[in-house]
Amino acid sequence: MRVLVLTGAGVSAESGIPTFRGKDGYWRNLDPTKLATPEAFARDPQLVWDWYRERRQRIRNAQPNAAHEAIARLAQRTDEFLLVTQNVDDLHARAGTPAQKMVRIHGDIFVTRCSRCEFERHEYEREQEHEDEEQDAAYGVREHVRAFKAATCRRTPKCPECHALVRPGVVWFGEQLPWNELQHVENFLDGGACDVVIVAGTTATFGYIIDWALRGSRDGAELIEVNPEETPLSRFATRLVREPAAIALPRIVDRLIR
Repeated sequence: MRVLVLTGAGVSAESGIPTFRGKDGYWRNLDPTKLATPEAFARDPQLVWDWYRERRQRIRNAQPNAAHEAIARLAQRTDEFLLVTQNVDDLHARAGTPAQKMVRIHGDIFVTRCSRCEFERHEYEREQEHEDEEQDAAYGVREHVRAFKAATCRRTPKCPECHALVRPGVVWFGEQLPWNELQHVENFLDGGACDVVIVAGTTATFGYIIDWALRGSRDGAELIEVNPEETPLSRFATRLVREPAAIALPRIVDRLIR
């Protein structure tokens, strides 16, 4: 069986990660779609970093839900499988989807990369250590030391190589998708039609999501859309499941792999 799965923010929303366009997505009364842009970063990099640091902490505190776990189970039981996720969190990986079977088309929120040179690093463990230090400080370290550490963590970070500002390793609105990840998707699609395509938790507002879903489901394959709301993809789906992903996907996956 050959399977393509496309996921969006609705899948991670059920783990407590706010979607960009949902009513819980606003941060300090600011529209996230206006913060996640190169223009916003150029105008106020500190504000953008404050937002991403809070998002990183929320993601670290979140847990994969039943949808992430069902997709991981499907990936492990299917030889020809690709997950393409628009989500920049790490919940699919933590649920057990193998890295070689997953494309994070919008990047990784825990990567920090230079805005000028090729420098980049993964921040998950590094930031976790800062949080642990702050928790330890709450039990006996003097107030001015805690304040100094907190202020240091809030600074706008700079590249250790060229001293330019660094930025989160995600794709912002108006930016190109990463070439290597695009090629991974194209290679999979060129390898033949799928038996099943599942599109879950995405509003399908980006044309490439619809294009990949239709190319993957050519030659009469089943195209399943899992979303409580209608999307531009709905009229092409052979099966519509109007339920949250964490409810619908375990049932769908059980049917496919039994």
